[in-house]
Amino acid sequence: MSANDIAANKERFLEICRTHIHREGIDKFLDYLDSPSSDFYTAPASTRFHGAFEGGLLEHSLNVYDCLRTYINSQRAKGALGLEYSDETIALVSLFHDACKINCYKPGFRNVKENGVWHQVPTFEFDDRLPYGHGEKSVYILSGYMKLTREEAFAIRFHIGFAGSEDNRNLSNVFNMFPLALALYIADLEATYYLENDQHKRGEEGWPE
Repeated sequence: MSANDIAANKERFLEICRTHIHREGIDKFLDYLDSPSSDFYTAPASTRFHGAFEGGLLEHSLNVYDCLRTYINSQRAKGALGLEYSDETIALVSLFHDACKINCYKPGFRNVKENGVWHQVPTFEFDDRLPYGHGEKSVYILSGYMKLTREEAFAIRFHIGFAGSEDNRNLSNVFNMFPLALALYIADLEATYYLENDQHKRGEEGWPE
């Protein structure tokens, strides 16, 4: 992804935040994202799968926002399912659901064999210096800056759904109690597998980190 693409995505990201998120603490959190202490705007979204390039995490966050917003605002979601969430909640849980990935990826190399010859290609290595889990780490980070509603916290905490190590009965209870958690899970899957993941298009297996 080019520097111009990253800059455009960052501008759109900030515009969404400033338009829809008015929670106390949001300004300080955005200052943190733009500080030397955070690589949010340039980090990849995974090591080898979806968004495995500079700016991938930012692009993925915007894709999840678009998927969740479209789903929540659909006639079926509002009518038959009765889902009603504010623009602030939709933006907050989607744009920040992967805050746990900040400062977790480092540039590296991996060996690839092409035409019988091995050579090194650039890649990213996962190096989490705050191994607090996935969704729970995002909630932990966000809670240091702003107050989340219970449903927002549960949605972010369980956005990885059945790909995690959760007891299926516990996860089913969460999805029944907090429909936003299921909606965010679906939006994350849609963005990951249908908008970003080249492995899916080639028919390869593997869960993107």
